[in-house]
Amino acid sequence: MAAGGDEIGGEKRQDPPGVLARRRRELIVGRVRAEGWVRVSDLAASLGVSEMTVRRDLDALARHRLLDKVHGGATALDPPSGTDEPPFSTKSGRRLAEKDRIALAAAGLVEPGSVVGLSAGTTTCQLARRLVDVPGLTVVTNSLAAAEVLDGGTGPARTVILTGGIRTPSEALVGPVAVAALRSLNLDVVFLGVHGMSAAAGFTTPNLMESETDRALVEAGPRLVVVADSSKWGVTGISTIAALSEADVLVTDAGLDDEARAVLSGEVGELRLV
Repeated sequence: MAAGGDEIGGEKRQDPPGVLARRRRELIVGRVRAEGWVRVSDLAASLGVSEMTVRRDLDALARHRLLDKVHGGATALDPPSGTDEPPFSTKSGRRLAEKDRIALAAAGLVEPGSVVGLSAGTTTCQLARRLVDVPGLTVVTNSLAAAEVLDGGTGPARTVILTGGIRTPSEALVGPVAVAALRSLNLDVVFLGVHGMSAAAGFTTPNLMESETDRALVEAGPRLVVVADSSKWGVTGISTIAALSEADVLVTDAGLDDEARAVLSGEVGELRLV
């Protein structure tokens, strides 16, 4: 191989000046695993190469399932199941287009002047950004990120009630304080973000205390809307929040395969694909 060249997955080319491609990609993977999320611009600056070179590296690494390429950078891969809980910052850059379409559709289900429950999660945080335009809302949430969006947003006046509790990596407030607060409230509709969903386990989370808190949120309202992108299908966290059949509406994206659509259509009250 010529100096400066590299081969990965059958790809071979002459590298630009800077760190050799193989070593550069090793460094990129190491940073992603250590930090959870990295920006293209930061990688280019630290490695001494162009942003276009970094994007090619991320493309190659994503093909080999060593990271997830997202808008503006890359994130570590989600664990397929269990108790591992990636931080909010890691998940927030993933599947942004899908999450925004889901949020837009979900916001259309909210009536002005209603009392809305909003769980923690990156998709529900996107929904919070859409709710700032709905007049007269009262929003009850255990999401620090969503509360910040709603409290600082422009548009019609709204009331934001943030539960207390213990902070999790997903920026959720959970535990006995959050549960007690939610059990004293009556909501019109609850929007739930989830870590995973499957036929056997239903809607799940990797955090036991968050599961208990989310169940209290679900029980506080007569209508449950789950917002989750299609990558959550087949993922199972350690604790079940609710059965699939408990969802009045599931808003997800069209990336679901036919088998998943068939299962969900038979379980949830209404399946909305965006």
